[in-house]
Amino acid sequence: MPPVNKMRTALPGGLGGDTAPLPPARLRTALTVFFALDGFLFAGWVVRIPAVKHQTGATASALGLALLGVSAGAVVTMMLTGRLCRRYGSHAVTVVCGVLLSLSITLPAQTHTPLALGLVLLLFGAAYGGMNVAMNSAAVDLVASLRRPVMPSFHAAFSIGGMAGAGLGGLVAGGLSPSAHLFGLAGVGLLVTAVTGPALLRNRVAPGPGATEPTAPRPAAGARPPGEAREQPRGMTGRVRRVVVLFGVIALCTAYGEGALAEWGALHLTQDLHAGPGPAAAGYSLFALTMAVGRLGGTSLLERFGQTRTLVAGGVTAASGMLLGALAPVLWLALLGFAVAGLGLANIFPVAVSRAGALAGPAGVAAASTLGYGGMLLGPPLIGFLADWISLPVALTTVTLFAAVAAVLGCTARTATHT
Repeated sequence: MPPVNKMRTALPGGLGGDTAPLPPARLRTALTVFFALDGFLFAGWVVRIPAVKHQTGATASALGLALLGVSAGAVVTMMLTGRLCRRYGSHAVTVVCGVLLSLSITLPAQTHTPLALGLVLLLFGAAYGGMNVAMNSAAVDLVASLRRPVMPSFHAAFSIGGMAGAGLGGLVAGGLSPSAHLFGLAGVGLLVTAVTGPALLRNRVAPGPGATEPTAPRPAAGARPPGEAREQPRGMTGRVRRVVVLFGVIALCTAYGEGALAEWGALHLTQDLHAGPGPAAAGYSLFALTMAVGRLGGTSLLERFGQTRTLVAGGVTAASGMLLGALAPVLWLALLGFAVAGLGLANIFPVAVSRAGALAGPAGVAAASTLGYGGMLLGPPLIGFLADWISLPVALTTVTLFAAVAAVLGCTARTATHT
């Protein structure tokens, strides 16, 4: 699933302040590492889902409910992390959540029942959600300080980290138990946090010129260059609220797809196409790779074609790719479908959330982000129940339906924002 912004860092003089700022380039590098680590650890867990399912003896529907713990834990934590960022600073909260995420990733492999798995995934999801909010808050401050739309590069790092985590998981899945693999990932996470964390703890970025609000929506790919007039947030009233909800539903549709690929993709390749652990892990790795490529080129895409065409084209591409990935009779075609779906989904969520923020400021970002996470909440149990009732491939075609809805809503959003 793609990270979301909720709050900015602590106000000057608050706890978590930094006394010896590093150059912005070094701080940007440190934040990029944390984004990549987040994707790396999450993907490392995702590729071991089939093995943990077998270990716990869960049915598809029971696994879906257990996986709901990740999203539920993340949503609950999002409500608290913003306050912690204001009090202690987003840099400090990012480092703490990096430690917690690294430790909690070891827990799923220690469970032997679906109930126990769901409970430990609540903890994993809480750490994951907290880290996403905190590091995005830090990135928003850095973007304001640099006065450059560099946010897509952070999200590309998340996707690249996911690709690396899935690729490594595929290499070791045949020779390492889930417990040994996840303990190894925990060690990597703690080491990276120990090496990179001090750079965040010593720094606080002052808002750039013109950044007068205590909170601000994150710039999307293709954001206006510094110096251009920006659309002023107009508050969450009347028509604006309806348009923000519209963008939030677009975010929900695409988050549903990201969650489905992450949590059910490897199982589909293993169970329905009889792929080994390595090829099954390659499905998410390809998905993450094409998302990274799409996000790296997101700025150019938006500048050339505009937001509406990017939303619509992305939805249509994702729908086509997922239809192929779900129903393909052979492994290589399914992998191709996953790759196409990742390319289509790459920039839809960031565009939707940033447009909501441009219309209604931080309240718009929060509303659209919450709806987006609703897609993550909806996906795992729905696909699990449909898989038990019909089949997993047919259940995965719901991603195609949601992506098509996102494309249609993208056209509707253009009309709504010009009336």
